[in-house]
Amino acid sequence: MSDQSLATFPPSFAPTAATRPAAPRPVAARTKLLLEGPVLSTLLRLAAPNVLNLLAIAGMITFDGLFLGRLGADALAGVSLAFPFVMLMQHTAASGMGGGVSSAIARALGAGKRDVADALVLHSFVLALGLAAAFSAALLLGAPFIFRAMGGQGDVLAFALDYATVAFSGAVSIFMLNLLGSAVRGTGNMGLPAAVIVGSVIAHVVVSPVLIFGWGPVPALGPAGAGWGLMASFGAGSLVLLAYLRSTRSLVRLAFRGVSLRGRLFADILKVGVPGLINVMITNLSVVLLTGIAGHLGREVAIGYAMGARLEYILIPLAFGFGTAIVAMVGTNWGAKQYRRARAIGWTGAAIVAAACAAIGGAVALFPALWMGLFSDDPEIVRLGTWYLRIVGPIYGLYGLGMALYFATQGFGSALWTVAANAVRLLASAGCALVAIYGLDLGSIGFFVAIAGGFATYAALTALAMGRVTLPVTP
Repeated sequence: MSDQSLATFPPSFAPTAATRPAAPRPVAARTKLLLEGPVLSTLLRLAAPNVLNLLAIAGMITFDGLFLGRLGADALAGVSLAFPFVMLMQHTAASGMGGGVSSAIARALGAGKRDVADALVLHSFVLALGLAAAFSAALLLGAPFIFRAMGGQGDVLAFALDYATVAFSGAVSIFMLNLLGSAVRGTGNMGLPAAVIVGSVIAHVVVSPVLIFGWGPVPALGPAGAGWGLMASFGAGSLVLLAYLRSTRSLVRLAFRGVSLRGRLFADILKVGVPGLINVMITNLSVVLLTGIAGHLGREVAIGYAMGARLEYILIPLAFGFGTAIVAMVGTNWGAKQYRRARAIGWTGAAIVAAACAAIGGAVALFPALWMGLFSDDPEIVRLGTWYLRIVGPIYGLYGLGMALYFATQGFGSALWTVAANAVRLLASAGCALVAIYGLDLGSIGFFVAIAGGFATYAALTALAMGRVTLPVTP
């Protein structure tokens, strides 16, 4: 055929095999549920397994205290110095960086980018290794100085270091369990991570007393046994999740070959994970700072506040249980460019969490003695704690609203403003408390009102932050 005939031959509009675009991969049933399922029932369905997860963690904390208490007051006090840092790692991995992992994977799946979601799993694995190494190094080097500054000395310090050396060295099991679990949650599968964590906690409760007290050929390791029990059980759970993510049953796959590490994908996780880490630190710092301010009003005020504020440590896991479901649903719909539905999911989830927290707050405001009686029978402490619950309890609904909206913005991939709102809450509560105490001489009542005002401010600012979330720029 001549060049001329080629020039005049009618062109074919059918793409050749080389130019035909690849057929899109079908949307998985679980992703389809997140994109099309009824908002309220789907949220409740996804959040339900997380309730077991949270109960398991609460049980682990309780049983650890019971076991170690049998070793004596010094052992319990020593582990109490180190345990907050173990929980800091847990919260950092679960609701901090874990939120970034879930959000990034959910948005990739919503956009139909299954290959990107797969690559994000490998990046999450590498991130877990890096974070574990950083936390282990920093905490192992700093533990002796930190524990001494916290008042640890003698046998108390020795027991603290026994436990911390094991627990901090095994930080990789905490980060791996939570970040791999967050990768699975990002697909909308809440059941498997919850089951694995519950199983890990049960294993810890069974194994720890054997290692602490010894049994048969197993020597008694004392407080270090609790650390070994935690690391072994969480490590086993990590292996279960690793095997699942390597299998064909997983919606996203963890592959160690054929996938290159990319800064853009790390950035996609960290843009949500780093603000999440800061948010965890702010939340923990707020209780520490306000307890310090309460201490200036006297021992009874400090204890009354601390016992009342302990209830907030129940509200936070409650919000996290729903929050992981909110992140997955919002992220998937945001990635699929269903922006209106994503916002509706965020507000619906916020309303659920606000209602649950308001119910708890209302109950303790009406019957504060039921809560305070669990911790003290000192009339003055109970009286002050009662005032705290009656003033702050009715505001817990607003605190729940703010926490849920924070998780919604994690799903959007833009949590900076809600983290800033939490920082403002801390500053507002502490600043107004100081003014109420030293400027207006309002005493403990003014202190409690300032804390309630901080929660109200948090809710208002997170609601404004929801409005500031802009649509992603299409490349």
